[in-house]
Amino acid sequence: MIHHLDISRQALRSAIKHHLICLGGNRKLKIYGTLSCSTGKRMKRENRVFFASEREAIQNGYRPCGHCMNKKYQHWKNGIIS
Repeated sequence: MIHHLDISRQALRSAIKHHLICLGGNRKLKIYGTLSCSTGKRMKRENRVFFASEREAIQNGYRPCGHCMNKKYQHWKNGIIS
């Protein structure tokens, strides 16, 4: 998990380009989603974290976003682990 405040803009772009970062999350709400999620783009920078994989996000106690990952969110909500 990488905190947005701990990475430079150039390093962040490079990590995304090289697929080292695949998902973003909200540190306070413990929600993760796609980097293109409109809901995620509105969060404060100090709350934003990045993950290399979905597995990493789940291991850190995050749940799927109900907006950009609706099916995975519904599975999480119903207690179905994928």
